[in-house]
Amino acid sequence: MSEDRDELLAPVEVAGWRLDQFLANSLAGVSRSRVQQLVAEGRVLVDGRHEKASLKLRGGEAIVVIGEQQTAPLEAKAEEIPLDVVYEDEYLAVIHKPAGMMVHAGSGATEEQRSSGTLVNALMHRFPTLSTIGGELRPGIVHRLDKETSGLIVIARDDRTHEALASMFATRQITKTYITLVQGFLPQDHATIQAAISRDSVRRTRMTTKRSDNARSAVSHYRVVERLETRFGKFTLARVRIETGRTHQIRIHMSSISHPVVGDTLYGAAGKLVAQSANARRKAVRETLELGRNFLHAAELAFVHPVTGKEIQLVSALPPELESFLAKLREPAHEQGPEASNAAGSLADSKTKSGNPSRDW
Repeated sequence: MSEDRDELLAPVEVAGWRLDQFLANSLAGVSRSRVQQLVAEGRVLVDGRHEKASLKLRGGEAIVVIGEQQTAPLEAKAEEIPLDVVYEDEYLAVIHKPAGMMVHAGSGATEEQRSSGTLVNALMHRFPTLSTIGGELRPGIVHRLDKETSGLIVIARDDRTHEALASMFATRQITKTYITLVQGFLPQDHATIQAAISRDSVRRTRMTTKRSDNARSAVSHYRVVERLETRFGKFTLARVRIETGRTHQIRIHMSSISHPVVGDTLYGAAGKLVAQSANARRKAVRETLELGRNFLHAAELAFVHPVTGKEIQLVSALPPELESFLAKLREPAHEQGPEASNAAGSLADSKTKSGNPSRDW
């Protein structure tokens, strides 16, 4: 059975339009982002050739779209995926989410990636019951972490607990503290960033602090742990406590003061760090360093259990890839071994010993 084919002829009136713009306007119910996905998958031919989504049309091109244009519906399905459960009882659980895992089904490069490998799928396999307030795609999910952010996330196992936790988040009764590494030296040892956040009207995958009628208030407090002057440049290791939980809040707040989170290329961070040469005239291959994720980790959670009244105080140490990245930053230029001190590990250890992560803020 042959694949479906949709054949179009670009009229002269669209001369100068981008290929993805023309197709999004011509294919019923197909978004521009979906068109870009079809082009990336090689399912769009322009005069018999594969072209980029940004191709400027002249008018008169014969365009063929091959196969199913609509995406498969998102779904949540139980999958046997290992989970790092930090705390659990009959009402709630706290999970350490690794970087690279989506919390729930969403956009992906392929139809399979849209719904597979998510935290929700792992939760559905691990726990017999989860709250239903978030709907079929988000059972148990009270709040979220970005895909490339690791750390602690609270899960509700029944609707009553979900409602209580949601109210506690809304009234700022849950303390959330992150560890981040940002580019450059933060200007103050501790400060508050108070800037409303909204969806970027041009780049829809981004948030912005520019004025908007739809902007929502957002407050982040940071405290410097250490400033690092390295062969790759200057960086600041900091703890950030957020009062609100807006999408990309810490990332956009840090970017708004010109100190993007290391690895966060969406908000202006360098994709690759390049070692600074001692001799600017020296012609040699410079050492490079890449993280492959955002240096942002949800390290601490403190709250009163909404059902039992028990004080819950949890700490999650930095994952190995972030510890290793810090160690490499600290290495002198002539050394290659992991001789660096583990500031992040010692930070987590000290908080564990104190027994109260929020007290030492």
